[in-house]
Amino acid sequence: MITDETSAALRRRAALNNAGWCDAVCRAHGLSPRYDGGNLWLSTVRTPPLYPDAVTLDASVPARSLLRSVDTGSPGCSVKDSFASLDLSGDGFEVLFEAQWIHRPAGAQAPAAAPSAPEWSEVRDAAELTAWEAAWDGEEATGLFRPALLGGDTAFLAGRVGDRIVAGAVAHTCAGVVGVSNLFARDGVGTDTAWAGALTAIAARRADALPVVGYEHGEDLDGALRSGFTAIGPLRVWLHTA
Repeated sequence: MITDETSAALRRRAALNNAGWCDAVCRAHGLSPRYDGGNLWLSTVRTPPLYPDAVTLDASVPARSLLRSVDTGSPGCSVKDSFASLDLSGDGFEVLFEAQWIHRPAGAQAPAAAPSAPEWSEVRDAAELTAWEAAWDGEEATGLFRPALLGGDTAFLAGRVGDRIVAGAVAHTCAGVVGVSNLFARDGVGTDTAWAGALTAIAARRADALPVVGYEHGEDLDGALRSGFTAIGPLRVWLHTA
């Protein structure tokens, strides 16, 4: 059983990892985000679509300090409240969604995959990344994910049937954990199958087993829990709507 103290430490590592992933995406777009005092990650310039302008790394970050550092003057400003500890409702923000951080211990065996499950591999070049993004989006690639993200701490994982990408996930390693995001399944492939394939691919990629973290909500959270994750605490994403 995970104690409250362990859960708090894991949530901070998950938040640090997620901030690292947001940082990588922003830098691939030519932005220069920064860490503020170890308690906050932020960009003073509007971030790419679906990515927050700030991620809190401590539950005690003052709302006023945070809001002075981000651009609330143009549409789309958002804040990832990693500990669900902020109230930004009086500052023109609304809760976009609530979710749970999730954790899977290092070395945990991946769920068994069916014999007919997709074959998984890592995206290696720009053309594959474009195909991956189109499959993830369900329509077309918009250039959200840039080739500069490939390799190093980040792996775009693709599950294929023949030459079609039918499932995928991003695995980003930092803060002593592997963060999984952007998990998707399509063309009749189920979420449980996608989790099994992604976790197996992560284990095959990393010889040094690390805990796996992320966040999910709704039916996607149910799928993660079935795949061996434990919910370790809430977060909120606030969107500026004023």
